[in-house]
Amino acid sequence: MRLNRFDPSNIRVGTTRGGGGGFPGGGGGKAGCGTLVIVLIAALVFGVDPAQMLGGGDTQTAPRMEQAGGQTAEELCNSNQYALETCNALSSLNDTWQPVFQQAGVPFQDPILRFPASNRFSTGCGSGSVGMGPFYCPGDQTIYIDVNFYDQLASMSGKGGDFARYYVIAHEYGHHIQYLTGVAGQIRSLQQRNPRQSNQLQVRMELQADCYAGVWAGKNRNLIEPGDLEEGMRAAAAIGDDTLQRSAGQRVNPEGFTHGTSQQRMQALQLGLQSGDDTQCDRIVEMQ
Repeated sequence: MRLNRFDPSNIRVGTTRGGGGGFPGGGGGKAGCGTLVIVLIAALVFGVDPAQMLGGGDTQTAPRMEQAGGQTAEELCNSNQYALETCNALSSLNDTWQPVFQQAGVPFQDPILRFPASNRFSTGCGSGSVGMGPFYCPGDQTIYIDVNFYDQLASMSGKGGDFARYYVIAHEYGHHIQYLTGVAGQIRSLQQRNPRQSNQLQVRMELQADCYAGVWAGKNRNLIEPGDLEEGMRAAAAIGDDTLQRSAGQRVNPEGFTHGTSQQRMQALQLGLQSGDDTQCDRIVEMQ
């Protein structure tokens, strides 16, 4: 995907503060090597919501060109190719979604992007760890991404590609959209009132975020290159709950799904891609 270079005035980027404490979610937290570890990391990526587990924090803000560890945001974005791609995607996502909110008359605030500076770090939702994979924290409206995860994603899907990596941040950005529109809060409220439906509701929220990722790409169809769609479909298939359970040597257990099957994730991404219309994604979370 031929994204333009990021606009430093259009993004908020920094590193994380170091932090101790527990591991969000109550277990694990050590990243290592081997298929099982990769699968466990993938089971958490694309939708870990630390606020649900730890309780939200006070909303924080960051300056446009934040000084972080002696580096400006621009320097952080230029530190390696993966970081540059992530910042390019963030800038494009901001440019794409801001007019959508403006047209709808809904206040818009772009999210912050943070690259972990240590294995464990503090967030507005509690303590975080690179072992969690990428995630969005509504407590500080921040997307946390350790770019080393992109290599693990390539191992899982069997092939890399920049569009697969863009899918990661576009999905997490989708959770920010849900936060701004109030969908995330509505889902959390429903989960509290209907705990037996908690997983089903979580799946719907994750699939809507997949759809939003597709909408972003659909609205920038002129930038899509041959092979991009295939990369996205492979990435979506690789992190489906059923695929992850099989890869971990487990039987497929729909009651344990939190993100949707490979087929569902591919369909949600494709819905957004083909329509380029965020209202189409509302169908995913509407209760029958």
